[in-house]
Amino acid sequence: MFSSEDGGPVEVESIISATIGATVPTGFEHTAAEEVQEKIGVEARISKDRGRIYFTVTTDKLFQVHQLRSVDNLFVVVEEYDQYQFKESKDETLAELQQLASKLPWTNALEVWKLNRTLKKRKSQRKGANGTKVKPSDDVGDTTVVEAESQEQTEGAPLADDPNTTEEAPDAETSIQDSEEAAPNAKVTKFRVTCNRAGDKHSFSSNEAARDFGGAVQEFFQWKADMTKFDIEVLLNIHNTEVVIGIALTEESLHRRNISHFGPTTLRSTLCYGMLRLCKPQPSDIILDPMCGTGAIPLEGAIEFPASFYISGDNNDMAVNRTVNNVCHIQKRKADKGSAPGLPIDTVRWDLCTLPVRSSSIDIIITDMPFGKRMGSRKKNWDLYPSCLREMARVCKPTSGKAVLLTQDKKCFSKAVSRMGGLWRKQHTVWVNVGGLHAGVFLLRRTGAVFGQTPEDVYESQGMTRTQGDQEDSQRS
Repeated sequence: MFSSEDGGPVEVESIISATIGATVPTGFEHTAAEEVQEKIGVEARISKDRGRIYFTVTTDKLFQVHQLRSVDNLFVVVEEYDQYQFKESKDETLAELQQLASKLPWTNALEVWKLNRTLKKRKSQRKGANGTKVKPSDDVGDTTVVEAESQEQTEGAPLADDPNTTEEAPDAETSIQDSEEAAPNAKVTKFRVTCNRAGDKHSFSSNEAARDFGGAVQEFFQWKADMTKFDIEVLLNIHNTEVVIGIALTEESLHRRNISHFGPTTLRSTLCYGMLRLCKPQPSDIILDPMCGTGAIPLEGAIEFPASFYISGDNNDMAVNRTVNNVCHIQKRKADKGSAPGLPIDTVRWDLCTLPVRSSSIDIIITDMPFGKRMGSRKKNWDLYPSCLREMARVCKPTSGKAVLLTQDKKCFSKAVSRMGGLWRKQHTVWVNVGGLHAGVFLLRRTGAVFGQTPEDVYESQGMTRTQGDQEDSQRS
């Protein structure tokens, strides 16, 4: 017996051991594996296909799996092949995929899927049933959200961060026709097959693989094919010679958990978690997000690392309002569950280059910097990056302070860091894929150099000191 999402007990007749697959933000696979080890107590294996991990658990820990903060989507593995030998011709390969459907060990995976349904509150309508409804943009930086057809039809499909990955589901015209043999009064199980494929040495397309494999699955189970209002989503993941067949356990990607008011460059909560773990927040740390956007980073931090205090701010009124609304949304959700509604977050409107923050008072700075695409421009970044890094160095504690910064404008960022006169030192970089763009999460350490006395920033600091001195003189007079 264990708890469901609403706190009620769920009876388990028999505990099953199953391999769970999880899609995670590309680049943070090791972070996700560490979280699985810490919270569930099992070792996770990182897939050769970037952005996925696998781990084996018993079904009494299934609810804990859904509480992981670093995973986007979950699925139970039916079977996996590390070195699948595809036939040379397309027809032979597709025929072999059709034969494979009836040979797979479906029983345990379907039992896990059934149990998973009892853990989650049933939604009246799946996201995919809304047809042409467009998802709010929720990727990081200034990128365009990857809208692969199969992803947008359902939240349950794992996200493929590899830009070479193609994800297709059968079109309505090519999908399997409804089964006529089903009993007229029996509820027929509806399903769809989604193929996530990466690699350029395949003789078939993702759509063809999903169509033919799906036809064999329908014939084997006598299920009804439905591209939107499906009960079961069968996943066919192909990465070069690695083939994994699974059944989706998430209807909605877990990275949407905190945000109700989206902006043009909303950061995924799972990526926020990875960035926060990189800087290892400690109790009583003051954590600053000077370009908070919708507040995704401080919200994730306040929920997962509540012993720290978060200050978020932006120079855009709409961004500040979105952050406040998202904070209120989480507070209301906590209150509805009977928890204390407060969150250790404060939100301010400010100018990034002149923060109203005392010097050497911040423990950690963590933010998503403008990519220069959807927000700002590459040209403006050459002025913005040095100015904001200098101001961050002023407010960050020397020696112990850290900064975790996400940007796709790597050349501009590296040049700006080198111009800081030794105020910052690069410690680690995590390369991530953001909507097909190669971006970096940079961990910087604040050195012991005294702000205002380094060669590169002394002139501007003297100007600021002179201005502050003039203000103090005028106040005395």
